[in-house]
Amino acid sequence: MIGLIFGETKFPKYILKKLKNKQKFVIIDLTKKKIFQKNKNSFSVSLGQFGKIISILKKYKCRKILFAGRVKKPELTKLKLDFKGVYYIPRILKKSKLGDAAILKEIIKILKKEKIKTISSTTFTPELSLVRGIYTKLKPDKNDKRDIKNSLNALRRTGDYTYTQGAVSRDNKLIAIEGTNGTDSMLKKIKTSEKDKKGVLVKLPKKKQDLRVDLPTIGINTLKLCKKVGIKGIVLQHKNNIFLEKKKCIKFANKNKMFIYIK
Repeated sequence: MIGLIFGETKFPKYILKKLKNKQKFVIIDLTKKKIFQKNKNSFSVSLGQFGKIISILKKYKCRKILFAGRVKKPELTKLKLDFKGVYYIPRILKKSKLGDAAILKEIIKILKKEKIKTISSTTFTPELSLVRGIYTKLKPDKNDKRDIKNSLNALRRTGDYTYTQGAVSRDNKLIAIEGTNGTDSMLKKIKTSEKDKKGVLVKLPKKKQDLRVDLPTIGINTLKLCKKVGIKGIVLQHKNNIFLEKKKCIKFANKNKMFIYIK
């Protein structure tokens, strides 16, 4: 039996489809809307209920757990705390000031103390991590490569545990960098037109994040937002990515003369 700790985004749903009838599991549903409540052995839990989370995992003899989906910084006033939550939450809140990567690392430490091992989020879905190469007909040109370098430099300057995974450069200028609300929110704030056809989105893992969890994720919605604001291409890091709806995304990119480059 494996424990699945699920947050927001489409990735957890993909994992469920892959595991159906192949692997026994228990779901710890951390989503606000209780997305997974209809699934068998699914428990909607607050992040502050560590006692409940641990007791569920131990009841079902889950010695391994997998994280998938976004786990946002908790708001203390809205948290439901149990006894262990009261004990552990100060550590979580302290780390939350450093970003969501630090939150996840602290949760992993807590579970390890309880003898529960965290495995890679792509254990059952290795096909979602793309390897080095260009996946589209269009390739980055000289100006694109300059923008890629500029975005890479911007990401390298961010803090060790920052929540920033994405940056956008256009005409060798940084025009957007990811905030606490994620990549899609960043893209929506870019005030440009799809007619521009300039600029590159680069997404990399956070500097000190645990690569078993929270890898940069791209899907068709990200491609559509990039098209809307005129971004020409997307760049991810070799194997350190989750690419949902790959065929649909590549088809969309080719149709709209965009590139997908895994560096």
